[in-house]
Amino acid sequence: MAVLQTGQALEGKAVFLTGGAAGIGRACAGAYLREGARVCVMDRDQPALEEFQTAFEANPLITFSGDVSRAADVKAAIAQAVEAFGRLDVIHNNAGIASPSKPLHETSEDEWDALFSVNLKSVYHTTKYGLSHLKETNGCILNTGSMVGEIGQENHAAYVATKGGMNALTKAMALDYAPFGIRVNAVCPAGVWTPMLRKWAGEQPDPGQIESYLDGIHALGYCPEGDVIADVAVFLISDAARFVTGCMMPVSGGAELGYKR
Repeated sequence: MAVLQTGQALEGKAVFLTGGAAGIGRACAGAYLREGARVCVMDRDQPALEEFQTAFEANPLITFSGDVSRAADVKAAIAQAVEAFGRLDVIHNNAGIASPSKPLHETSEDEWDALFSVNLKSVYHTTKYGLSHLKETNGCILNTGSMVGEIGQENHAAYVATKGGMNALTKAMALDYAPFGIRVNAVCPAGVWTPMLRKWAGEQPDPGQIESYLDGIHALGYCPEGDVIADVAVFLISDAARFVTGCMMPVSGGAELGYKR
């Protein structure tokens, strides 16, 4: 990959991004680097991290192999980011899992616990260990939510619950941390083609129809790639969004509107 050209929107900012080795996270990391940020990516997929590091080796990027559901891993990763960059301006809570695709009564307790540990408790960990650094920079927090947390989704109960919790938590955090000048927002996709979405698609009763289904639920007529989320994420963590907090920003192609299906 060619060396990314530095932009201006995030010039000098230090970003800690979870789940950044693939999918939406990787698109966001690339966008942040292009806009001049220094980025620390935490992910538990070591091979993906190594490939990611190679692809972006000429840029101000560090990686940390760890599990966001483990407090010790998150604490160590944030400490490494602050040591490398000398500051922390942004925490982007992007790490997430989506399986299993089941109604609540078919979801095992282990599946339930895994989803909540990765998707929601991870936000507790990053805030616990990163907040003091954000206070020093009047930084911000961005959560990768989902429109399903607002409108629901069939046969996906535990995942929907985690995203509904993240959306509610975003609002609570925005109020709690506003006195410190810290903004907290969420970017809320509908469908986005990522490895996680493709895994979900394969769990459906008729996987062959999923692509046309996902195109159809978006009012704009197609299911996008992660770049559309990354562009909005750049805005939300930039100074251009300096008076935006507690926002659930839909980047959904209008999937939640009307009676399309």
